[in-house]
Amino acid sequence: MRVCLYARYSTDHQSQNSVADQLRAGRERAAREGWAIAMVHADEGISGATPVALRQGGKALLADALADRFDVLICEGLDRITRDLAEQERTVKRLEHRGIRIIGTADGYDTQAAGRKVMRIARGLVNELYLDDLRKKTHRGLQGQFERGMAAGGRTYGYTSVPVEGGSRVEIDEEQAQHVRWIYEQVAAGATLRSIVHTLNARGVPSPRGNGWAASALVGNATMGDGLLNNELYIGRVVWNRRQWMKDPDTGKRLPVARPREEWMVREQPELRIIEQALWEQTRPARRQQHRHAGYRTHGTLFGGLLRCDACGGPIIAINGTRYGCSAHKDKGPTACPNAVTWRRTDVDQRLLAELREDLLSPSALAELQTVVRTLLAELDGDHDRAQAAARRRSAELDREIQRIVDAIVTIGASEALATRLRAAELERKALHETMEVKPPVGTTVADVTARYRQSIMNLKETLTGDAIEVREARKVIADLLGSITLLRDADTGQSWARMKNPAEQLLIAAAGGSSMGVVARARFELATFGL
Repeated sequence: MRVCLYARYSTDHQSQNSVADQLRAGRERAAREGWAIAMVHADEGISGATPVALRQGGKALLADALADRFDVLICEGLDRITRDLAEQERTVKRLEHRGIRIIGTADGYDTQAAGRKVMRIARGLVNELYLDDLRKKTHRGLQGQFERGMAAGGRTYGYTSVPVEGGSRVEIDEEQAQHVRWIYEQVAAGATLRSIVHTLNARGVPSPRGNGWAASALVGNATMGDGLLNNELYIGRVVWNRRQWMKDPDTGKRLPVARPREEWMVREQPELRIIEQALWEQTRPARRQQHRHAGYRTHGTLFGGLLRCDACGGPIIAINGTRYGCSAHKDKGPTACPNAVTWRRTDVDQRLLAELREDLLSPSALAELQTVVRTLLAELDGDHDRAQAAARRRSAELDREIQRIVDAIVTIGASEALATRLRAAELERKALHETMEVKPPVGTTVADVTARYRQSIMNLKETLTGDAIEVREARKVIADLLGSITLLRDADTGQSWARMKNPAEQLLIAAAGGSSMGVVARARFELATFGL
């Protein structure tokens, strides 16, 4: 039997030794069974609420499972895989359907154990409730810190946190406070946010996040008191509990969600004032005006946001109504990105669409597409065959077990334990027989995907003059086909280029639900030479 070991730790109460301890227990179990360890995966400092596929180790684990590279998964417990009940069920069923046995060294879970489904649901519910309870306890602890006058949130630019008995207190950082005052004075004098951040970046002033100043960091959300220009802490007013952070179940990212204003907690701390009240009031009209003009308009572009800058890797967007350019260069200045090149939007859009149609509908592209589709469909058929074989093996084991139980009943008589086990084995065998009766998926064929491919390409009509809905629909098609596109210009020849992944591969990734088949990247597509 080929074994895969998986370990994970998340909180500050655990250490990297936790992974070593989990793997050691897994190796000991494999050694007792006489199994060979084929691979080891681990995630360190990753919450159990993060989707498995979004963790580096978890993603590798799923990839190896789908490629049929191991037969047994050993982990400390199901909570190491995930603490989300719904995802636990999806992941475990997905693995067990492929014939993979799951063993928990600490929680006792075993795919082959009787009553494992009840145990799995119970433990999954406990694991999920643990996260909810931890979240409530953390919030309650932070509220207590706030009520005692301690720091209870993230650090604000212009301040530092000083450890004291029972927690930490916020104090003014004079070096950063000088920059805060300068920004407010510039706004009061009528300077634009973009000119302010360009100057800060040119002077090398460290930004709050260390990745360069941006206009969005100054503006934020006025309603929520976000952004340097809206934070009331600068006038000695501490506001806490304005938002809560919720994890998106699809992306695993933590997103802020506003709390009702009546739940906000406020305390006055005049010793933390950095901005005088007169300056604060003087900049209020300017803040409102700047907030309306700080963001970028999309201008209804087909490729804006899908394009990437060759110099900094950031997004290339519509910087005005007629041209594309690097957003980092425009927003943060030449210090953040030296790429001052711009491209006429109509030229880029029209040429990319034309080159895209011509290349993707060529005989070689269609032949490549059909080859990859055949490979994918063969893999899907193989998955079904492996699942059927695993079901047959398990059914044979259950037949032998049922016969042994029947023999025991004949010999020593019926008992509640034997009757319970017999019923469980018969139910599991019935479920396996239903699985074995499932026919191979008939659905998609090579011709189906090729037809969809042709239709997607031909739907890239000249929508540049269409309405916003048409442009959005065209962007969806382009995003599926191309992914991100890097724009670059040859300094010697003045020619511009678009570098992108294989469009046929991108379409197949979407068709396969996001699983790449590993087709190599395509050669770059030449664009016309554009003037500045």
